[in-house]
Amino acid sequence: MQLQVTQENLAKALGSVSRVASSRGTLPILSNVLLKTVGKRLSIAATNLDIAITHYIGSKVSEEGAITVPARLMQDFVTSLPNGVIDLRLEDNKLHIETEQYQSVINGISAEEYPVMPAINEGKKWTIPSKVLKNGLQQVIIAASNDEARPVLTGVYFHSHDGQLYLVATDSYRLAEKKLMATKDEISLLLPANALQDLLRIIGDDEETITITHDDQQVLFRVNDIELVTRLIEGKYPDYRKLIPASFTTSANLKRADLTNITKVSSLFARESAGSVTINLNEKQQEVSIRSVASQLGENTAAATAVVLGDGTITLNSRYILDALHVLNGEEVTFEFNGKLEPSVLRDPKSTDYLHVIMPLKS
Repeated sequence: MQLQVTQENLAKALGSVSRVASSRGTLPILSNVLLKTVGKRLSIAATNLDIAITHYIGSKVSEEGAITVPARLMQDFVTSLPNGVIDLRLEDNKLHIETEQYQSVINGISAEEYPVMPAINEGKKWTIPSKVLKNGLQQVIIAASNDEARPVLTGVYFHSHDGQLYLVATDSYRLAEKKLMATKDEISLLLPANALQDLLRIIGDDEETITITHDDQQVLFRVNDIELVTRLIEGKYPDYRKLIPASFTTSANLKRADLTNITKVSSLFARESAGSVTINLNEKQQEVSIRSVASQLGENTAAATAVVLGDGTITLNSRYILDALHVLNGEEVTFEFNGKLEPSVLRDPKSTDYLHVIMPLKS
């Protein structure tokens, strides 16, 4: 293998894929990245057997070939090089890397020992604007569970319903649902949240289109010159729509910044009680107040002006409230519930495409 690439392109590609390379796996070679010539391009790829990312970059190929090299060393080294052209040359599983001022040799392992990168040859294919998918994932992924004992809840559920494509995630304590766009396809995909975190890192802010191809076992996302393949999570997603109340007896409409501020202040006194704060809606005074108590430190009550309909009190996890407020886009927020033991909902009053459900704590 012999070729030339630019430092900028190689560093960017290594940054895209190296995070997937696992140094804690049972197979030592999984801590390597696979460099392989493909026509006039160089592919840089890594996998941890659940997720695989391949980034293609333009190159001037003199001799084809493939090799695997340690991901972290390769990324750190190339990132440290100055801008310009890098010569890569393979001799006896040793990768020679040369620029005008640097000459290095990295010992590699034969590409034949690297796991076969997954591919989807046949399957359903559709597209989605990158900004739509990126914003949607950012709004729902926070609600996915980390508990591997319930694998279905560690995923984000892509599904079609009444001609619309939805994303949803829940850890059983909170639930986030985002309506993305109209679709004629029947879609039902349960994808690991950690794979979608990697996808978020490779989606740029350009007005590009993401192509999604899937079969019964895995999904391929193609973003410009990058491909990410992940397995599907097996299992049936819960019928979450039963959790979302159809109407509410108590609601408040206020500035998102105001609710964020009083929740942040209250959360400082809620650390002892695992973030528990009590929210009170007062229709007569037209305000939302949040109270928190720390038996060793003291207590706090913070209030904000709001348009309130109905009186009520509910106890919630302050961290969940802040997470939801952080991903809402509008300047105002509507907070609704039916009673202290019923689910509460946070949403943008000017938008119907996103809602965040938080289950109450026992007060």
